[in-house]
Amino acid sequence: MASIRKLKHGWRAQVARQGQRRSKVLPSKREAQDWASRQEYLILNADKVASSETFGKVMQRYARDVSSKKRGARWEVIRLEKLSRDRIAEVRMRDLRPMHFSEWRDRQLKVLAPASVLREMQVMSAVLNRARKEWQLISENPLADVARPSKPPPRDRLPTQDEMERLAISAGDDLSNQTARAHHAFFFAIETAMRAGEITKLTWADIDIERRVARLTMTKNGLPRDVPLSTEAIRLLKELPRLEPVFGLTPASLDALWRKLR
Repeated sequence: MASIRKLKHGWRAQVARQGQRRSKVLPSKREAQDWASRQEYLILNADKVASSETFGKVMQRYARDVSSKKRGARWEVIRLEKLSRDRIAEVRMRDLRPMHFSEWRDRQLKVLAPASVLREMQVMSAVLNRARKEWQLISENPLADVARPSKPPPRDRLPTQDEMERLAISAGDDLSNQTARAHHAFFFAIETAMRAGEITKLTWADIDIERRVARLTMTKNGLPRDVPLSTEAIRLLKELPRLEPVFGLTPASLDALWRKLR
């Protein structure tokens, strides 16, 4: 049933049908009534009004409207663009079934590692959940019933001394060169356990040499934190040319340089 209630700054419409509850505040009573009627219709006729848009179009919408606002936007958008070129993207939302995703999973496991397939399934599930909860394009997430690949054991391999020496030779020791600074950032990461994105955003204003601490204002979980700096970390910083940001690299350039160096 729908209920319309007057608030100080608008009208709240509430709908409760078939175990689903939806609520929204609108400027006028008429808009609230129209919205409530539409929601009741969508709930009662979910299968009939399911979107005729393709899954690919919905993934592109998610990349544009949702992924672009995340700190990890670049990689998620790249992943969604890749998925949008797969044949599963051609299936209309109203026709999506678990079998489409199990077939996609089995195809991908022939060419990708289980961890990569799992990450792509997580991204697609996020798109489908948004399409169900907020965009009301589907009544359920068909991926929820599809088995995920087993998570691989965490990596625990360390670089060997021979590998470290080869990296050092390839990078060189001229820190005016970006490749050498990418190698330098690798050692700084070992000393501080900082993420690549945190290292590339580090400015000299964030570093307190006297207190031996680096202040991170933007982290993966959104909360600032202080990172203790070891004697070796301080030495690495002091060897760098005075650039801004500290390592003179962007996340994308560090990633590309490190892959090339490795």
